[in-house]
Amino acid sequence: MQRLRRLLRQRSVRRSDGAFVVEGTKVLEAALDAGAAIEAVYFAPEAHRQVAAARLLARLEAAGVRCFALRAGVIERVADTTSPQSLCGVVSTLERPLEALAAAAEVLFVCVDVRDPGNLGAIIRSAAAAGVGGVICCEGSADPYNPKVVRASAGALFSVPIALGIDAAEAFSALHAGGFTVLGTLARGGEDYASAALSPKLALVLGNEASGLPVELAGGLDGSVSIPMASATESLNVAMAATVLGFEIARRRRQDAATKPGAPSI
Repeated sequence: MQRLRRLLRQRSVRRSDGAFVVEGTKVLEAALDAGAAIEAVYFAPEAHRQVAAARLLARLEAAGVRCFALRAGVIERVADTTSPQSLCGVVSTLERPLEALAAAAEVLFVCVDVRDPGNLGAIIRSAAAAGVGGVICCEGSADPYNPKVVRASAGALFSVPIALGIDAAEAFSALHAGGFTVLGTLARGGEDYASAALSPKLALVLGNEASGLPVELAGGLDGSVSIPMASATESLNVAMAATVLGFEIARRRRQDAATKPGAPSI
């Protein structure tokens, strides 16, 4: 149990062990469905009385995952939440090299100093929903394996490729080398996203919740976009902005596909 506590609370332990904790039936099920390497699962006595949890435990055991029963009250002392789930698991970390993401994806989100775990988890969830090919977490951003990020991603962490711990300027250079257009996102002053050219290979850079993108990174951008807002609104939450932009890109991709020669008419 001490290892579970350390993995939940210490980023350095997650990095050194190459593992993190997943809490709850839905997120563990997403890990299993994605073929993630699940080291072990721990469950409270009530798990077998819960239909979804009992069904998942049967699947895990059939897949050869080690499942350990805990005494009543133990999971409450370990878990990261005040109302813990009835089961949790230790899963191997999933990140990929930036070059691998750039080679496989057409659209990427690049997080620069996105520090709030809930925001990062929501960005990953939106990336999965909008079909974004990966998320790059540059140095200074929250740890994608922080339990709050894992919960906020609602399982999307297992379907969206992630690269992390990369210097932002180095990431921009690598993306340019891979043929990407790198666009910054600004609360105000960028080109209206609705009319901006969103190129086939696009990296959208999302900045810090309070201060936005560092000025010194401007030279590495090919341009910037903004989402027009009513004057009384200071800015959108960074995760909300990522959602709006991600679905605008998805809409345009669908529109382009529908207008290509040979596309079926509706």
